[in-house]
Amino acid sequence: MICPRRRKPAKAEDLSAIAVPSMKGHGYLDYTIESHPASALKIMDEFRQHELLCDLVIHVTYKDTQEDFKVHKVVLASCSPYFKAMFTSNFREYGASEVTIQDVSPRVIERLIDFAYTGRVTVGEKCVLHVLLGAMRYQVEGVAKACCDFLAKNLEPANVIGIANFAEEIGCRELHLKGREYINTHFSEVTKEEEFFNLSHCQLLDLISQDSLKVLCESEVYKACIEWVRWDCENRAQYFHALLNAVHIYALPPKFLKTQLQECPILSKANSCRDYLSKIFQEMALRKPLPPARHRGNQLIYVAGGYLQHSLSSMEAYDPRTKAWIRLADMEKPQSGLGACVLFGLFYTVGGRNNSLQENTDSDALYCYNPMTNQWTQRASLNVPRNRVGVGVIDGSIYAVGGSHGSTHHSSVERYDPETNQWTLVSPMAVARIGAGVAARGGLLYVVGGFDGENRWNTVECYHPDTDRWHYIAPMATVRSGAGVVCVDSYIYAVGGYDGSVQLSSVERYSVARDHWEPVAPMKNRRSAHGITVYQGKIYVLGGFNQGGFLSSVECYSVESNEWTLVTNMPLGRSGLGVAVTMEPCPGSLPEEGEEGDG
Repeated sequence: MICPRRRKPAKAEDLSAIAVPSMKGHGYLDYTIESHPASALKIMDEFRQHELLCDLVIHVTYKDTQEDFKVHKVVLASCSPYFKAMFTSNFREYGASEVTIQDVSPRVIERLIDFAYTGRVTVGEKCVLHVLLGAMRYQVEGVAKACCDFLAKNLEPANVIGIANFAEEIGCRELHLKGREYINTHFSEVTKEEEFFNLSHCQLLDLISQDSLKVLCESEVYKACIEWVRWDCENRAQYFHALLNAVHIYALPPKFLKTQLQECPILSKANSCRDYLSKIFQEMALRKPLPPARHRGNQLIYVAGGYLQHSLSSMEAYDPRTKAWIRLADMEKPQSGLGACVLFGLFYTVGGRNNSLQENTDSDALYCYNPMTNQWTQRASLNVPRNRVGVGVIDGSIYAVGGSHGSTHHSSVERYDPETNQWTLVSPMAVARIGAGVAARGGLLYVVGGFDGENRWNTVECYHPDTDRWHYIAPMATVRSGAGVVCVDSYIYAVGGYDGSVQLSSVERYSVARDHWEPVAPMKNRRSAHGITVYQGKIYVLGGFNQGGFLSSVECYSVESNEWTLVTNMPLGRSGLGVAVTMEPCPGSLPEEGEEGDG
């Protein structure tokens, strides 16, 4: 067998003599090996491990010790603007074969060098702050981000103040903002930790001046200041007045202020602070016009229950800023005809009726929803079931007004004290009322309209808690049951309702100063048994019922322009719903998208 002759491979200098075949008409080749960069770095790292082609020695001196690292300048320069400038600009290290780094742990430098070659870094809670500081100093962005992510995921009440302050000092803005957000969201827990008590008065003042603090009640901020002063009363009492100026004092219940004036040991030693709070309390007690109470954080409109062919158990919140609805934890039982209010930041539902496939019973239940946890808890039951009950809040107490139990229409009224978790009967109204509107102003309770089983009322009764007595004030121009009633400034507004023959769109308001009702602009829609609340000085009405059926529309009234505007629709039309305004729920308490309970 004759083998073909093999041509000897051309020598490098003979390559030009090789004839290259024509490839015309075959386009271009653009080919990428995705693994090449990692492969090249891996080989460079092997060179480093064997000290091959290294062009720099880094001497790291730390606490009277020195450790040397042999590296390649180009690798360090590729992941650090700091080293890039050092080795490519007119610095003395530009052509140097040795560089000395001081006051940084060799273990930190080792991790930064390892990252430059491998893209990988490992940190734990004992070293993460040191590695972050080194990464920020030498501008190794990938390591800094990894450390910040690790710290952000491990924030807790005991460490968040220290981490946030550290992040601010070294220029980690994102971590600092996450720390401040955590403090704002978990303020009550943070104020029980030692880091909080080690704040300077300036740091504390800065913290409590944030309107983004998420607290159920301003009393939490006040108590935090008291405890901070008590930690070192001799040296800190001098700062208490400045701290009080940052507390939203007019948002504190008068009952709370009275207790502080009587019992707070700090106030007994700080006369100027005592006089300051005493003056505000006297204004409240004398029912003088007060500045509007400022709220912390973003406020939402909460909607609970209601009726649509059957009683509903759903709970949603509406954000007027974003026009978005948020689905929240359902109530424990379906409920319609319920009353709703907010007390110390907690959302309460009172009475109502469970008219569903399973049962049809009037309720004596009181439930409390906590926006910090997105959870419901049951509190003490009413003395009697109350469907279509009116609800108002005066000085830290909830009042449940009228309502019905079966065929019985109540004139009775009871008061709930959250401190004792008890309901107590107070003086009854002159007449029985279901579907009455209730509003509180100046420490007094106003009950407007309603139905006693035979008559619909245009009459209005006013309750004085101090004397436990009711008296009539000027009646409305129109008979109304199922109206929405709220207070804005020095006026009580009665919105819509049912006059016995038709649902109303008309609105009238009562001047407390003149004891007189006057008409204002009507709503776009007729409605009764709707929800109503005040958000940032504007009146919002939600849902309700008219001859066209159950409404989902939401209207907003501007006092300044005397105009109603349609703003949105609820996810479901309904009547007999409970509505009130409080702080937005904490993000960590809400279910993730796709979990049970999401919208």
